[in-house]
Amino acid sequence: MADVRERAAPLVRFVRLHREPVVVQALRSAAAATVAYVIALRLSPEAAPLTAPLTALLVVQVTLYATLTNGVRRVNSVVAGVLVAIAFSLLVGLTWWSLALLIIASLAVGHLVRVDEYVPEVAISAMLVLGVTTVGDTAWARVLETLIGAVVGLGCNLLLPPPVWVEEAGESIEQMARRVRQLMLRIGEEAARRTPAEQAAARLHEARRLDHDIVEVDAALRQAEDSLRLNPRVREGLLHRVVLRTGLDTLEICTVVLRVLARTLTDLAKEREPEPLFPQETGEVLERLLSEIADAVVSFAVLVTTHVSLNADAAEARLTAELRQAAASRDKLAQLLLERLQHDARQWQLHGAVLTEVNRILDELDTEHRSRRLLEELDRVSGEQRARMPRLTRLRERLGVQEDLWRSRTGIGGPFR
Repeated sequence: MADVRERAAPLVRFVRLHREPVVVQALRSAAAATVAYVIALRLSPEAAPLTAPLTALLVVQVTLYATLTNGVRRVNSVVAGVLVAIAFSLLVGLTWWSLALLIIASLAVGHLVRVDEYVPEVAISAMLVLGVTTVGDTAWARVLETLIGAVVGLGCNLLLPPPVWVEEAGESIEQMARRVRQLMLRIGEEAARRTPAEQAAARLHEARRLDHDIVEVDAALRQAEDSLRLNPRVREGLLHRVVLRTGLDTLEICTVVLRVLARTLTDLAKEREPEPLFPQETGEVLERLLSEIADAVVSFAVLVTTHVSLNADAAEARLTAELRQAAASRDKLAQLLLERLQHDARQWQLHGAVLTEVNRILDELDTEHRSRRLLEELDRVSGEQRARMPRLTRLRERLGVQEDLWRSRTGIGGPFR
């Protein structure tokens, strides 16, 4: 049996490799460029019609949603850039000064044809095309090749939808949650013993650096959201987008509160140095509480990125148990802090702040709070869609798509699927 697994391992890696979105996108780009080149060989009088595959390569990089919503502007920018390059190739060719004029002219043309955020692509397309059109070729051949490439690129996006980047976004969210967990564990360990102010300040800086990680995860999630929109391979794309987005919002709030908690402990370390932050029993309870919350953060991330019903149920049950255990530790910590206050009222504001910040994280991770938040967001997004596209909404309702969405929303564990 082990020999069979060893022999099958290369095949498994090969299949997984070909299912990777990056590999799929590369294959789509190569296929579109090749098809455009083959068609251009038959229709264009040029011996090497490279403008067609170049245009197809630029156009096929767009997601299906971008193709249907912004594709016209993008194709216009490519066509405009190609036309500018053709004019320069016929008149002056490629030199250092013509390249400067080409960029200026391309940017000006981009603003004239109103391609908005794709203005730089006019200059990029012009520079790329000028490199293969330095010979005085006929302009009509290049225009024909450009149209062939644009049509093939758009057709490839419609017939072969771009890859879905949901798994990559989910992995980014889970990795972010694990980084939050590691930092929370270190903060808990240090809070249970004598902590120098410099060491507590170092943890505060680590918490601040989590903001940069959130930005990277947000970029990955935006890419996933675009790949879900109007993608025929994805069912309930709206539900997936809202689940991931609200999950990241919750994780971001937890990182903000963790940063505030680190700031509170830093101030407490400065006030109590060289004494410990807390008495031994209180510190041990706080360490255990932060460890339980850290595990709950990871379970929450796993839950919002899980789409298989059985795994989602297990993740939800695990999160509920961890939150229940953390709430018990929170109550014990509150009792110990109250007893401490009765004997020593020094820094009571900071002790109360620690308890408040812990409560805030637990409240954000609470499953009932999460369900209400998700339902509110679904209602908001659905309302915006109905206001923006009333005819499409009525058509979806007639076809029963809207009912399926609401049924999935209210099913078992629905808000987390």
